[in-house]
Amino acid sequence: QVQLVESGGGLVQAGGSLRLSCVASGRSARTFDSYAMGWFRQAPGKEREFVATISWSGGTTIYAESVKGRFTISRDNAKTTVYLQMASLKPDDTAVYYCAAPIQGVASPKIHSYDYTYWGQGTQVTVST
Repeated sequence: QVQLVESGGGLVQAGGSLRLSCVASGRSARTFDSYAMGWFRQAPGKEREFVATISWSGGTTIYAESVKGRFTISRDNAKTTVYLQMASLKPDDTAVYYCAAPIQGVASPKIHSYDYTYWGQGTQVTVST
């Protein structure tokens, strides 16, 4: 079992930056460095979509085209935390952002939501014009 708690969301003007954090806890968090992590988002009236994912070591990252070059995913395995640094934010980035973890042992990054078993409660990001 893994519990995930996101933080860092808020209201920001277009062009601004935010850093989201996701802390993992629970029994499986002890092996946090053995599995990939992902960030997804869901805007009002839209389906949840992939944002970014990172391998167990942090050595491999994959981004959605819509955020490539603006967002950076990273992780600190000692702190069982994954981050999403967001820059040059646009109103279209407004959404609830979720971090997700697959079952233990899935070390390579995954871009589909069905590859993830554990989800946080989400943190709201609102980008104003």
